[in-house]
Amino acid sequence: MIRGTILLAIAVMFFTALAGCSGGGNAGSGGKEAGKTTVTLWHPMTELTGEAMEEVVKAFEAKHPDIKVNPVYIAQQGEGKNEKLLAAVAGGNPPDVAYFDRFEVATWAAQGSLTDLTEFAKADGITADQFYPFAWEEANYEGKLYAMPTTTDARLVFYNKDHFKEVGLDPEKPPRTIQELEEAAELLTKKNGKRFERIGFIPWYGQGWFYGWGWSFGGEFTDAEGNVTANDPKNVEALTWMAEYAKKYNIEDIASFTDSQGTTTMDPFFTGQLSMQVSGPWTVSQAKKFNPDLNYGVFPMPTPTGDNHTTWSGGWATVMPKGSKNQEAAWEFMKFFSGEEGQEIFSRISGDFSINDKVNEKLGYKEDPIFKAFIDILPVSHARPVMTQGSLYWNELATAVDMATRGNGTPQELLDQVTENVSKALGK
Repeated sequence: MIRGTILLAIAVMFFTALAGCSGGGNAGSGGKEAGKTTVTLWHPMTELTGEAMEEVVKAFEAKHPDIKVNPVYIAQQGEGKNEKLLAAVAGGNPPDVAYFDRFEVATWAAQGSLTDLTEFAKADGITADQFYPFAWEEANYEGKLYAMPTTTDARLVFYNKDHFKEVGLDPEKPPRTIQELEEAAELLTKKNGKRFERIGFIPWYGQGWFYGWGWSFGGEFTDAEGNVTANDPKNVEALTWMAEYAKKYNIEDIASFTDSQGTTTMDPFFTGQLSMQVSGPWTVSQAKKFNPDLNYGVFPMPTPTGDNHTTWSGGWATVMPKGSKNQEAAWEFMKFFSGEEGQEIFSRISGDFSINDKVNEKLGYKEDPIFKAFIDILPVSHARPVMTQGSLYWNELATAVDMATRGNGTPQELLDQVTENVSKALGK
């Protein structure tokens, strides 16, 4: 808590001038306009998710003619990149609502930068049973609600069925064990000298974040008391596997391949240069847009034993930054967005899953063979640890993977260091 106070104080001194001089596009709360209350909404969504947000706003305004929502695009929110929002809160000029990466809620709540929504929710009968458990858990901190969940996802391995057929693999029997994954990847890989013409699989590429592999190997990242356990023996085993994989295929050659990839349009999975990759349900809508003829399927991230498959789920939420000037109107929008109508609109357009199981069923996600695989694994999905140093933990793990795959330190040493660094930041 002391650390959060210091951060906020620094932000006040450093960003007050910025917040005070910002133009209309960065202005915080709206106020009254032609008899309407204007709610300013900051969000980082583009393309399909941007279109989905616009439609939610239109539907809300049609139901609430006395409230106008002013969406403002603010780039690079999420995973510790919320400097503009921090500046606005510190300068006393925040938006009324911000679209927020849910795993950062605890960090911001601990800093005193978010409005407690507990009483708003209680008054309107908003309860945990209206959301997937992990989404509700991420939205709460120390027994209080600080966010309204909106979307969720999961991670599975997408695979090119035509590539499987080409090398003699049964496309209807994808890998279940780590060994089977390695064997398939070797068959699928085509390399000319140091240049990959096609790679079967890259464990850390796309959504192959270490959380997913740690849990797949049976590891845990915190214990029952909330202590950091990045160096859980199973996590060490997972990172060891990744490091050995990098050595086998030469990390520099892999890096040359991944560094040459462009935007979503040129995603190597869509262009046929990558046979398998860990990704989320949004890949379905992207595939329809960028390569509608792609013949693909999905399977759970393999485990050493071939059973106990799991995944992890992230997602977004709306928050009410501390200092929001139009709290009642802001809450109405947040409630609508997380309700069945708002969720149906947003999920139908964006391709993201709703945090409401009824909406996912209504939209047919449980009938579609690809989406059904994601929905089916949600009951055993993990959420990133709810803690005040969630962003630091994420970044430390990413650094450990980079170091390990490049041979700069042993997995045990690197994960011991992650555990020490995050524990120290937490004051443990």
